[in-house]
Amino acid sequence: MLSKLQDIEKRYDEISAMLCESEVVSDPPRYAALSKEQAEMQEIVEKYREYTAVLREEEAARKEAEQETGEMKELFASEALECKERREKLLSELKILLLPKDKNDERSCIIEIRGGAGGEEAALFAYTLYRMYMGYCEKHRFKWEVADLNETELGGIKEAIINVGGKGAYKRLKYESGVHRVQRVPETESQGRIHTSTATVAVLPEAEDVEVEIDEKDIRVDLFRSSGAGGQKVNKTETAIRITHFPTGIVVTCQDERSQLKNKEKAFRVLRARLYDYYSGMASSQEAQNRKSLVGTGDRSERIRTYNFPQSRITDHRIGYSVHSMEAVLSGELDELIDALARAETERRLSFQEED
Repeated sequence: MLSKLQDIEKRYDEISAMLCESEVVSDPPRYAALSKEQAEMQEIVEKYREYTAVLREEEAARKEAEQETGEMKELFASEALECKERREKLLSELKILLLPKDKNDERSCIIEIRGGAGGEEAALFAYTLYRMYMGYCEKHRFKWEVADLNETELGGIKEAIINVGGKGAYKRLKYESGVHRVQRVPETESQGRIHTSTATVAVLPEAEDVEVEIDEKDIRVDLFRSSGAGGQKVNKTETAIRITHFPTGIVVTCQDERSQLKNKEKAFRVLRARLYDYYSGMASSQEAQNRKSLVGTGDRSERIRTYNFPQSRITDHRIGYSVHSMEAVLSGELDELIDALARAETERRLSFQEED
């Protein structure tokens, strides 16, 4: 690992020198590429240099302790021990920094929420999740843009598709993919019995145009009138868009905007994300079979979390972690759960690194 860190530092210094060369400065694309490469290494290099400085301090203190006696010997020995503890902490941090980055982490994302088992109560719970993620995005200043919202007459949702814009949106929300289960007394229950219902969530990284090529011969675009719970929510003109991708069978519907052009643009964004996820999943399926993730961010059939209203308890089953702040979480205070999942994922990846 230390030799790898030395190579990174060497490359970092090489780039620093290149960025001062006139031919690089006069070539904006090359300058930008080198600057980006250096920026990605900067935190690792700074941490490694801190590590080597502490290592030198530790060795110097140990040598002084060997040469001294009495109180001075104890003083230098204590300093050497303190340096050793700092060095080991820095080494642990470097191991984490060297873990391969998820190339999708800094992307925007698309959230798809659907009511599952439980009829109208499942649709109401899906709306609860919709509001929860909206609150989370507001707190983190992520842009919330509805692409499609299929509501029920009682205020639930059958399906919602949302574009979430902002650097790192996927990194924070990717752990939410899966089946969410709720245990509560439904508003539709007259006898006060607790019901169990589910809703599914899928979080997809948003793909760039250049990453997913969509051949016009592979798709069909249909226009239709927007549907809704009734009344003013029903559009009288054909502004809604449905895109069918024949090779994969993926169908995307977008009807939130009154503009046909805007609906079409949003629908293609969702289609690109689904195709990117589809083909990325095919490419990594073998790796996923060899190393099943503890956190399981990609398995949408997996029951990942239970929201127990009578006990005000939310439990994430992937890591056995519970919080007792139902109202806060449902208002968008998800960071405690997401941070716990991120720590578990880091620990899992570190254990694989040590096995290798």
